Amino acid sequence: METIDISFDLISSDYNCGLGFEVFYNNKQILNIDHCQSSTMLSFTLDAEEGDQELKFIMKNKTIDHTTVDENGQIVKDVCLNVSNFYIDSIELGHTFLEQCKYHHDFNGTQNPVVDKFYGNMGCNGTLIFLFQSPIYIWLLANM
Repeated sequence: METIDISFDLISSDYNCGLGFEVFYNNKQILNIDHCQSSTMLSFTLDAEEGDQELKFIMKNKTIDHTTVDENGQIVKDVCLNVSNFYIDSIELGHTFLEQCKYHHDFNGTQNPVVDKFYGNMGCNGTLIFLFQSPIYIWLLANM
C-alpha cells in the first residue's frame, strides 16, 4: 500500500449561487461541500492498494436560474466550478490532469447524457472522473 497526497484549487465563478462539490475515492465519499463559498485549496491523503484508482469530482446544486440565455439562445452568463493546480505528491500534473479526466453530464437534464473532455471548468451538474494507478510514480512516468 502507498500513501498518495492530492491537492487542487476549487474556484466558483459565483460564490453566492450555492454550487456544491463532492469527492469520491474508489466509490467512497471523502469530501462533501454543500455550498462552495470561497476559493479553496483542497488536499487529502489516499491509502492506495496497487492497481487502478478512481477519483470522482461531483458538481451539484446548479439550477436553470444560474444560466442566463439571450433571445438567440446563446449563453451570456453562467456559473461553474473550476478545478485547477492539481498535484499528486507535490507534482503538478498540469495538462496531464485534463487529458486523464472524463466529464459525465447531461446539460443539467436538458439533453441526453454525454462524456466530454475536461478543460478545467465544470459547468453542469455531473461527475468528473480521473483514473490513475498505484504505484503513482510509475503512472506519472508513463503519463507525463
